[in-house]
Amino acid sequence: MPRALITGITGQDGLYLSELLVAKGYEVYGLIRGQNNPKAEMVARTVPGVTVIAADLTDLSSLLRALQVAQPDEVYNLGAISFVAYSWEQAALTTDVTAKGVLNMLEAVRLYAGDDLTAGGNVRFYQASSSEMFGKVQQVPQNEATLLWPRSPYGVAKVFGHYMTINYRESYGMHASSGILFNHESPRRGPEFVTRKVSQAVAAIKLGRQDTLTMGNLEARRDWGFAGDYVDAMWRMLQQPAADDYVVATGVTHSIRDLLDVAFAVVDIQDWDRYVKQDPRFFRPAEVDLLIGDATKAREVLGWKPSVDFAALVTMMVESDLRAAAQGS
Repeated sequence: MPRALITGITGQDGLYLSELLVAKGYEVYGLIRGQNNPKAEMVARTVPGVTVIAADLTDLSSLLRALQVAQPDEVYNLGAISFVAYSWEQAALTTDVTAKGVLNMLEAVRLYAGDDLTAGGNVRFYQASSSEMFGKVQQVPQNEATLLWPRSPYGVAKVFGHYMTINYRESYGMHASSGILFNHESPRRGPEFVTRKVSQAVAAIKLGRQDTLTMGNLEARRDWGFAGDYVDAMWRMLQQPAADDYVVATGVTHSIRDLLDVAFAVVDIQDWDRYVKQDPRFFRPAEVDLLIGDATKAREVLGWKPSVDFAALVTMMVESDLRAAAQGS
């Protein structure tokens, strides 16, 4: 039975990935920060059979202990402070977790594997890189060779982790791959993210529990996919004979206005202007205007392609929040 350790298991990607791995017969361990983390119960309820380990990405010794307990064949480093807007407010903390946390995890794996690692041992590492690394995009669409130009503390931190993963691969022979994942969403997305903010608000407006939705820049464009599809790409990367970096994206871009169009249409509201207000407080200090990924390499090497399109994704999220709101949760 293969064994996997997932950091950030309480996030949407961690939950979908753990479900995928359990279905494939893995013994799965999830790293959770703090001994009494309330999300541990949620993980146990959502993915029964996952073993939770208390550890912290900022504490190398705790990561080494977690590896000794899990004894993994594969390590998926999904843990991060991942809300971009928050990274301006807490740039130092974002750096400690999202940047230096990657270094700590890589070093923990190197120390744990010892000589086996330098000899091409069986510990395989996945780093969750991000399309936010492209920032002020220098090429459309963006692929693995596109110059990185991050425009937020989060993006800068992800660039550090991305290049550190490459460095450990080249310096120590580690089977370390990075997935440059474009925006991926689901009903499990946190409410602070724009897609879930919209889906929850639309459900509440439909049920008469909310009057308006306050937004920032409606012209920003993103390449949105389904998180359940994207974790499959992560797994496929670690099954390759050689480690590498891959863009994971749909190759289709949509604006925030498109998101609002589809979301409100699910509840039979075609003219949403009277419900949506804009507030300068929700604009980014440095906006990323257009992200669209070229996933040709992932398609050709990994055999991966998305199965859920944009309209189906947004519909899934709004319908899920309608059900939750109707049930009073």
